Amino acid sequence: MDPAPMPRRQGRAAATNTPNRFEPITVVMDPAALGPGELRQVPTTFFKDTSRSIFSRNNSPDVPFTFSINPYRGCEHGCIYCYARPSHEYLGWSAGLDFETKILIKHDAPALLTQAFKKPSWQPQVVCLSGNTDPYQPVERRLALSRGCLKVFLRYRNPVGIITKNYLVTRDLDLLRALARRHLVHVTLSVTTLRPSIAQAMEPRTSMPQRRLEAVRKLADAGVPVSVMVAPVIPGLTDEEMPAILEAAAKHGAQRASYVMLRLPGPVAPLFSDWLEDAFPMRKGKVLGRLRELRGGRLSDGRFGRRMRGAGVWADTFGALFRSCCRRLNLDQPSCDLDTGAFQVPQDHQRSLF
Repeated sequence: MDPAPMPRRQGRAAATNTPNRFEPITVVMDPAALGPGELRQVPTTFFKDTSRSIFSRNNSPDVPFTFSINPYRGCEHGCIYCYARPSHEYLGWSAGLDFETKILIKHDAPALLTQAFKKPSWQPQVVCLSGNTDPYQPVERRLALSRGCLKVFLRYRNPVGIITKNYLVTRDLDLLRALARRHLVHVTLSVTTLRPSIAQAMEPRTSMPQRRLEAVRKLADAGVPVSVMVAPVIPGLTDEEMPAILEAAAKHGAQRASYVMLRLPGPVAPLFSDWLEDAFPMRKGKVLGRLRELRGGRLSDGRFGRRMRGAGVWADTFGALFRSCCRRLNLDQPSCDLDTGAFQVPQDHQRSLF
């Protein structure tokens, strides 16, 4: 039996700030110079994001969308394995604690989305909310920027796909129902593990696994198309849970499922390795060894066609297991086709009077 995960900084998965690859100088904190309270408490700081556009463009053939929007940069959920962590280095910060504690906020995200939809050049298509950080991370409860964006999607009748780990998505059931009636929305809940002890250590500020499954149930009952993504599958730690996660997804009303294998790009590799050493030291060798088998001897493989699933015997084994479970549980339904033909630019109220 695995030992209980060791306590780390309160509510944080990363223990330190990894060096920024773009910065010549790195500041390293000396634990001996800090008091117990300073070492445990790391507050979240919010900054204004002054971006002048809302869309991020994707050129990867591995994901089924071209444009995504991210109301927040950085993510308080703090998932230790998050592939988005390196994006914080472009801001001059670290992929470690900074990613979890320094959050940029696009306060005008709904207005920027409105401007984008008004442009004559916009071609109606499914937009992902969001493609990098979670649109329903804790600060969304207070700011409701993702909710504001959903109102814009509904007003312009443009389809949206949502990916989240947070039960907070159910707050917006009124908008999601209205979008679903017009075939304009699909929601995916990401579930990594069913074991609360692992989730609490690995994804400290996400909704617990059972709450995510409850969100699946509420969405399904409301008529909102909903899927579960087993992601990331962590070989040697959570991979054996894939059948159980898929069974729970089907039981709670999910219509389809997908999965993504763990990859550890750049600074995420040392962060995850250190986390394993602290939380599950007896599993560290197995996890990293199995991951290298999937990634051609490395901890990450960014090549298209391989980065999501890996390659080799273990990749084939996981793929066969996933497909078999989905067939048995009727989770292998065709993807949800959203309506791109209903897009409209609403008339100004005053103009509509004439």
